[in-house]
Amino acid sequence: MDLNTSLTDLKKTPGFTENVGMILIHNGVVRGRTRDGKKVGTLKVKPDTAVIEAIQARYEQKPGIFRVLIRAQEGTFVPGDDLLHIIVAGDFRENVKPVLAEVLEEVKTRAMHKEER
Repeated sequence: MDLNTSLTDLKKTPGFTENVGMILIHNGVVRGRTRDGKKVGTLKVKPDTAVIEAIQARYEQKPGIFRVLIRAQEGTFVPGDDLLHIIVAGDFRENVKPVLAEVLEEVKTRAMHKEER
């Protein structure tokens, strides 16, 4: 997962310059502690790609949204590793900001299966 490559490719997409005025990015990384303060040694992650693809397609239909890119890593990771990139590109902030928040919440609750160790 390389954000620079993803952004470069996105900007080359036909229609980008006519339709995009904002790009928001979420870069999720492995935390060193759980929500209740326990130390994390490793985190095993299994994304559900079918659910992710469905989320991406559905949110790209929202008004003002040009593209939603979701890249979720699979495997075992250590604190500091990148796990999840979400890029939302669209026309205006009032359209783009809520979509990023909604996509993130849905991916985290429906499509990412994690086991902290």
